[in-house]
Amino acid sequence: MLHAKILYVEDDELLQLTVAELLEAEGWRVETCADGVAALALVESETHYDLFLFDNHLPGLTGAELAARARGLEHRRRTPVLIISATECGREARRAGADEFLKKPEGMNQLAGVCGRLLSAGVSR
Repeated sequence: MLHAKILYVEDDELLQLTVAELLEAEGWRVETCADGVAALALVESETHYDLFLFDNHLPGLTGAELAARARGLEHRRRTPVLIISATECGREARRAGADEFLKKPEGMNQLAGVCGRLLSAGVSR
């Protein structure tokens, strides 16, 4: 899905910049945010996003908490959620409502492909 809009929440500045550039090279628009509380305000807003990409370990709220909150909102229930983390929290991420989980750093080479699949297939919820 070309021109899709992704909300990417990551507190590591260098990783945030690197991943945003990677996703933008795919033709997607990326809005970034560095903490869970600020991200929650964006998730709760009426701003359109085609995909949520959350690091799990964030100041304020975790990516799993953001995913659970998004799933509780009528206008976000079908928005795909991908959680990334350096710790093994895939089960927790999926229980919270994430569609996919990638472990850093080894899963990062799959990031663009997973985002593309989620964007083109939509969510079968």
